[in-house]
Amino acid sequence: MENLKNKEQMDIVIVGHVDHGKSTVIGRLMADTGSLPEGKLEQVKAQCKQNAKPFEYAFLLDALKNEQSQGITIDTARCFFQTDKRYYIIYDAPGHIEFLKNMVTGAAQTEAALLVIDADEGIQENSLRHGYLLSLLGIKQISVLVNKMDLVDNSKQVFDNIVSEYTEFLESLSVFPDAFIPIIARDGVNIATRSSAMSWYQGPTVLEQVDLFTKKALDIESPFRMPVQDVYKFTEGNDDRRIVAGTIESGTITAGDKVKFSPSGKESTIAKIESFPEKDIVSIGAGQNAGFTFNPQIYIKSGELMVKVGEKMPRIASRFKANLFWMGHAPMIQGKRYKMKLGSNRIPVELAAVHSVLDASELSSVNDKHQLDRHDIGECEIETLRPAVFDLVSENEKMARFVIVDDYEIAGCGVILTEESIDTSLLEKRVKEREFNWDVGAISRDLRIAGYGHAGKFIVFNVKEDDNRSNLIDEAKSLAKTLERRLFSAGKHTYYLSISNIFDDLSIDNQNSASTLSREEHLLQLGKIARIMTESGLLFITVLPDADDSDLEKLRILNVPNELFIINIGFSNDEERKGIIIDSSLTEEKAIQIITKKLNTENIIPEYVI
Repeated sequence: MENLKNKEQMDIVIVGHVDHGKSTVIGRLMADTGSLPEGKLEQVKAQCKQNAKPFEYAFLLDALKNEQSQGITIDTARCFFQTDKRYYIIYDAPGHIEFLKNMVTGAAQTEAALLVIDADEGIQENSLRHGYLLSLLGIKQISVLVNKMDLVDNSKQVFDNIVSEYTEFLESLSVFPDAFIPIIARDGVNIATRSSAMSWYQGPTVLEQVDLFTKKALDIESPFRMPVQDVYKFTEGNDDRRIVAGTIESGTITAGDKVKFSPSGKESTIAKIESFPEKDIVSIGAGQNAGFTFNPQIYIKSGELMVKVGEKMPRIASRFKANLFWMGHAPMIQGKRYKMKLGSNRIPVELAAVHSVLDASELSSVNDKHQLDRHDIGECEIETLRPAVFDLVSENEKMARFVIVDDYEIAGCGVILTEESIDTSLLEKRVKEREFNWDVGAISRDLRIAGYGHAGKFIVFNVKEDDNRSNLIDEAKSLAKTLERRLFSAGKHTYYLSISNIFDDLSIDNQNSASTLSREEHLLQLGKIARIMTESGLLFITVLPDADDSDLEKLRILNVPNELFIINIGFSNDEERKGIIIDSSLTEEKAIQIITKKLNTENIIPEYVI
């Protein structure tokens, strides 16, 4: 095989209904381009002869043993072939309906697709689903191979009917096929060479068509977008760099540019672009992996989206409308929490509404469904437990695509169509239902206030995470416990709860990307506990690391009808924060005095000296 070093590479995917001939097409592509390992073709033919089986080009795939034993392609397999123009990696995505979700893995990495339809069987449900899924994944270059033309006597009329019907379907998805090619994959007809059997066809062969596919240009014209995948902190040799790393999805960025991180809203300026093995890079753009240091240094978590100040900002919302393809065994239902992967972020989500569902077999819409069943394609509203950062599919495809995970498996994929406003969130609706059904005890809130000398209150110490003050959380916990002791000594009913006492499976103090979903669940549980504690009249105290406005709003909603009192530790006075800000350099005694005074002025506790 010739040296591939200077050849352009392109990844394509091949899809189609079960038994429509995908594997045979791949086998012919590999054989007819001389891309098989030496002696492979003869070896497989000999094995077939020994087993008294007719030779099939499908047997040439890497998954030979699995396919021959089961008769279907189960796993997405990578195969390779080359032309004079390019080196190709072709992903064999499953056609059997049981393995549709594996296709997401194969198709998502590709720039073009070959879709195989059996001329005799015609367009099947999976042919429609695959077309829709390719559209959702943003694969616009699609060529349709109408296989097994010999079974319909090489009929131009049959071919034209399939072309007409399937073109209409793809165009309804805003996908415009590059070509329809009549083939007999078994015999290699119109794969690499033409045949007089279909002299009426004058278009490209399959190999000519793949060479006509164009390489996807890197999106450097769109606004800069880089999902933060990780943050690396250095400590050795007085190296205090904090490098924010990720893959740039679109746009370009230059050292010295001012950037913003969403949804936190934190801003800084790029001090240096860190990239290996290159040195002293001034500018970098879409498709490249990079790390960045900033001046001033800021505390950023993975899952944020880095954007350039001055360009169009992404959307930040908790509800959006999407086209969603559901592949899970269990239906997607309202009231159940799922995990959404969007960029590098992992966000708990729920199905808020189903507007319509496409019946792939009838190409009609069903408008009275309230869930998505397996293989449904639906226009839905999705609500996130915390604000999501995204672009619309009409603005930036890569930042509009997402997948839904159910029980650790990819169960759905989709694209975001529009941002939706919310009058009342799903969480607020549930809290209203909870309050309506709340069974009140014999002692009223007013009686508790009269007896205790104060109302119940949820006191939250919100501590800024800062590399330069790694002990800040411990100091805040000490301050919270001192406040608890002083209040108790003054005859007040109070209780300090360390969240690690109830969430020992995964500490909420550790907010890495893997724990994002658990953090949301922990906040929900903490809010429910706070509702009970404050209802009992307690001054309930806890410490949270780096809670943002979304976290605090969630706790406020969950603690209704009682209120929050927020004490921010480690934040500067010019940072807009709900509640009071305590300078972390103050002594514990001075901090207690400030907190007590504020508790007095807000009539949480009577005026006296603790």
